[in-house]
Amino acid sequence: MEIKLFVAGCIFLVIAGIMQLAKNKLFKGQKPNRAFTEVYSWVDTLWTALIIASIIMYFVIQAFKIPTGSMRVTLLEGDHLFATKFIYGLRVPFSDGKRVLPLKQPKHGDVIIFQCPPQALTPVEQMNNVKKDYIKRCMALAGDKVEIKNKKLFVNDIEIDEPYVQHADENLYNSFNLFKTREEYQKAWENGELATVSPAFIRDNFGPVVVPEGHYMALGDNRDYSFDSRYWGPLPDKYLKGKALIVYWPLKRIKLIN
Repeated sequence: MEIKLFVAGCIFLVIAGIMQLAKNKLFKGQKPNRAFTEVYSWVDTLWTALIIASIIMYFVIQAFKIPTGSMRVTLLEGDHLFATKFIYGLRVPFSDGKRVLPLKQPKHGDVIIFQCPPQALTPVEQMNNVKKDYIKRCMALAGDKVEIKNKKLFVNDIEIDEPYVQHADENLYNSFNLFKTREEYQKAWENGELATVSPAFIRDNFGPVVVPEGHYMALGDNRDYSFDSRYWGPLPDKYLKGKALIVYWPLKRIKLIN
């Protein structure tokens, strides 16, 4: 969205430039007529507004609408929220996700906004170069050992207290030996190969894996019905866009996001 606004702003900048040239050519120092002045003022104002809006949306804040129930009950379908984009650093345009001047680093439990990794897209979406955003909770950082045993999350062999997590399915799937060695499991997970595996094999019993350098593990709060890092693999840092801040709509659900 912010790129579209920026492009629109550039288009209006070109139009404003053309109109300035026309003004110089047609009126040659004379006062332009009222109609030309009003149109020029309108174009200049709209161009300025679009440029400011694109800068704000690219660097400062992003509006986001919850599309699915993967974060229930923390966030519900249809919730509108704002996410801060500068807190983890300002994104450098056209740099493949590079960020500078971070105020803080992502930590365990942060609700994060990120661009969906290619492994999480369907083959058709990948072919069409679709880009969409996801929202999940950051549950592990680079170097962390992650394992799920009978729906309970362990990070570095410590069970994590997750009061925000919902387990909506009482069924408990047993683990299966999908790979002969732990190394094979780790490699398959990092490559996103588990995205095509039946959820019954990994939903309730997963890992252990180690989050690679420059990556995070993102899980949904609605743990039994979330398509997340268990399936499509670790989240590369370059796809991280910001931290969810506040639900602003509907009015009855206004709240800070924790």
